[in-house]
Formats: sequence, C-alpha cells, structure tokens
Amino acid sequence: MPSALPDGQPAPADGGLPEAALAAHGQQAFGVYVHVPFCAVRCGYCDFNTYTASELGPGLVAGASQASYHQAAAAEIRLAAKVLAAAPHRPVDTVFFGGGTPTLLPADRLADVLGAVRDELGLAGDAEVTTEANPDSVDPAGLARLRAAGFTRVSYGMQSAVPHVLATLDRTHDPERVPQAVQWAREAGFEQVSLDLIYGTPGESLGDWRRSLESALAMEPDHVSAYALIVEDGTALARRVRRGEVPAPDDDDLADKYALADELLGQAGMTWYELSNWAVDDAARCRHNETYWTGGDWWGVGPGAHSHVGGVRWWNVRHPVAYAARLADGVSPVHAREVLDDETRRVERVLLEARLAVGLDVAVLDPGGRQAAADAVADGLATADALEQGRVVLTLRGRLLADAVVRALLP
Repeated sequence: MPSALPDGQPAPADGGLPEAALAAHGQQAFGVYVHVPFCAVRCGYCDFNTYTASELGPGLVAGASQASYHQAAAAEIRLAAKVLAAAPHRPVDTVFFGGGTPTLLPADRLADVLGAVRDELGLAGDAEVTTEANPDSVDPAGLARLRAAGFTRVSYGMQSAVPHVLATLDRTHDPERVPQAVQWAREAGFEQVSLDLIYGTPGESLGDWRRSLESALAMEPDHVSAYALIVEDGTALARRVRRGEVPAPDDDDLADKYALADELLGQAGMTWYELSNWAVDDAARCRHNETYWTGGDWWGVGPGAHSHVGGVRWWNVRHPVAYAARLADGVSPVHAREVLDDETRRVERVLLEARLAVGLDVAVLDPGGRQAAADAVADGLATADALEQGRVVLTLRGRLLADAVVRALLP
C-alpha cells in the first residue's frame, strides 16, 4: 500500500544514530512502544496503521503475520540494543503495547516480546508495562499469563457503554463484557486498570455520554482517558459524514461533554493531569505517555512506529510485510528521520506541556508568548497563581479552548 509517512531525511541501513543523540540518551525517561498492527475488524473512525487478516492476505513473509510477528518485533529490539550500545546505559522505564489490538496475539507471544526488551535493553525495577486491549480480546488465563510475565497495567478500549454509539463507531464488543474484563484484570493482579472513552460520536446525546461515564466509574478504574472524536480523512466515518449520512461532531457539544467528564470524574476522586487524562492518584498516571509529553526518549517497535532519542526522531516503514522483510535481511526498518533543531523542540514543548496540569515553564516562551500567557490569565484561560510561580496552567475554560491558547503562546 502507498506510504503516507513524511519523507524526512535518509536514515542509515544499520539504524545508527548521531553521536550527539547517543550522548544525550539516558538523561530523561526511556520508554519502548511496541506497535501490534492487527485488528479483528476495522473501526470506522480509526486511521491507525492497522490491518485485518483479510487486508493482509495469505503468504506473508515470516514476521508479518499474527503468528510470527513477535519474531520481527524481537529482531528490532535486538537492533535497538546494538544502536544504543554506545550510549550511556539506562534501563527501560516504561513499555507500552499498542495497536491495533495487542491482545489478539497469544499472551505468551506478548510475553516473548517483553522478554526481549528485558534481555536486550534491561527493565527498571519499577518499570510500568502496559498493554491496550479490547474487552472481547481477553480472558482470565491470558491476563494471568501477562501479569506473571511482568505486565503491570491494562488499558481497555471501552469507548462507550451505549450500544447505538458503539455501532456507529463499528465497535463490536458487548458493553456488558467490560466490567467482566476489568474484574479479570483485578483478579490477575494488575496494578492499574485504565478505561478509554470517546465522546462526540454522531447520534450520542449528553445523556448517552453521562451513561458511559457513570458506567466507567462504577468499575472503579485507576485511570480514565476521554478523547473527543476526530473525523480523520480517509476513514469510513469521514466518508459517511461527507455523504451526509451522519453529522460531523459539534464543537459546543464536545465542550459540554468534556465539562461533564471533568465534573463526574472529579466528583469520583479522579484528577486531570493531561487534557484528556484523569487518574485516582499520581501512581495511576500513565508514565509512558508522560515520557512523550515531556520530551523523553522512546524506541518505537513495529511497522509505522515512531521513535525519539536525543533530539532525533524517526519512523518505520508502514506495512508489516516491508517491515518484516527488512529485519529478515538485517536492515533497519526505518523509513526516514529528522534531527530536531532547538526551535522545533521549543515549539513542541509548548504544544505538549501546555496540556499538562503541571503546566508549561514560562521560560520556554518568547516575549510575545509571555505576553500571551498574561493575557490568558486576564481572560480566565490560565491560573494567576501558577503564572506568578513561572508556569502556565490552564483553567477548565482554558482546557476547552486549549488549541487557541497554544496558538497564542506561539505568536
């Protein structure tokens, strides 16, 4: 299939990194993201790099199928260990298996990939290890195996508790299965259970959204992510919107639903720490995602996965066949890369850290941005006490208008 990846700059066949990037590695948190590009069905709103069995077809090279994918992932992890051998050693702080649906792979295969991370790169003693999962892709035995292998956290794609909303999203799981899956994770001994929700689906009322929030909270999760639906170009949902079959999300409706989420989650004792994420306490925050948001290092394993080490960002080829073939030939799967200059890194800090409850250091802003921060306080979009302490922290109203605030901070 044609690649939709940016061109970037050429990357060496061995995946090697510049000396400056290697020297900087280890100064911040280090994570590994493992992309598992398989799904049982394709959801109409999803534009992630995923494939169903029918889309991949038969006759795949070794490492490109669900049965053998763990071998290709382990090969890239071994490559990562070679590339980082010259860098100051830092064990992996977090591992995140995303997708796709990682739990379509047998638990033993996921355990094998985690074992490769442990053997080749080293795991910190308190490493956070997460897998995403669909509620209908897990069972008690598989969850127990994952926990025994070292997984500490599971994140379920609940999305909604309302059948007609799930149908519009092309989600196939029974909403009654979610509490059962959460209970199985608890019984398996997972330290943290997270639920992912989506709001703003065409046809979803405010009452529907309240029902989903209340259903999620009844399961007493440690963490909730609530994301506004984005209609991505090229998806089945985008085609339905374009044909007028369903309406596009409405900004006012999205704002009302975000405010309701913040109210109900707050009443249940959960605190926002990033614009779309709430946790019962600091220990329940997703440390892996915090690595992304605070400019840490991570190695992305898998087709289409992105990585960042020491100011160098790169991305792998998209298709599982091309990805596995390169690794089988002893060649890096990197499609291209870019070396980030100081201004790009500054802009990215503003874009990401302004979304955090801890806020953005005012020192990152230029004079125009600092004036915009003062204006945000005057307009009720940022808190006065935080600015007095040198940070930009958004109010609830500021969170609702976060994109506009960030644009103003980057004049």
